[in-house]
Amino acid sequence: MPEPVIVLIEDELQIRRFLRANLLSQGYRLFEAATGGDGLTEVATRQPDVVVIDLGLPDTDGIDVIRKLREWTNVPVIVLSARGQERDKVAALDAGADDYVSKPFGAGELLARIRVALRHAARAGAEEEAAFGVGDLQVDLVRRQVFMTGKEVHLTPIEYKLLTTLVRHAGKVLTQRQLLKEVWGPSHGGDAHYLRVYMVQLRRKLEANPARPRYLLTEPGVGYRLASE
Repeated sequence: MPEPVIVLIEDELQIRRFLRANLLSQGYRLFEAATGGDGLTEVATRQPDVVVIDLGLPDTDGIDVIRKLREWTNVPVIVLSARGQERDKVAALDAGADDYVSKPFGAGELLARIRVALRHAARAGAEEEAAFGVGDLQVDLVRRQVFMTGKEVHLTPIEYKLLTTLVRHAGKVLTQRQLLKEVWGPSHGGDAHYLRVYMVQLRRKLEANPARPRYLLTEPGVGYRLASE
């Protein structure tokens, strides 16, 4: 198998050097750009497997770059975001990014997110899987059954739709707006209380300790993620 190709769009030289050393040591092929314009050119030229992009670029907003990418490619996009800027994270995800990593960050965290993005892209390129499993959680998408530790768990139709939406994007953070639109419809994009209520119900049914979830993870200020490993 050829080495996965990554395009890094980041203007800070120190961060590029840090990521270059870590990505190349893991066998990735890396192409770099310091501006949004150059990044778009690199993506078009290299046809990468993953794009890693900073939001604070010197020539344009990284969110605008993501929107332009989504006009013609579904390549997984991982955002590098300054810690605490939840609005930027949400805007980036709503614009089409697949995930984000907060600055400052560790190489291990970013590498793990890249592996998840590659697996998700591989699943999307293949036929839809008939089942999903992580830990003690098993979801049979054909029979529409959910099991914890081998015992069937009965979900309401909305609970099941919320869970399977997260299953289809396992390992990827989904914003509250994305989940509300997909589960409840386009007119409910602002009804965050629906989502909170049903997430509480799902955790009560699927988590050994709902207060410290293992599977249904909260991304503070942004949305939710289903653990994939």
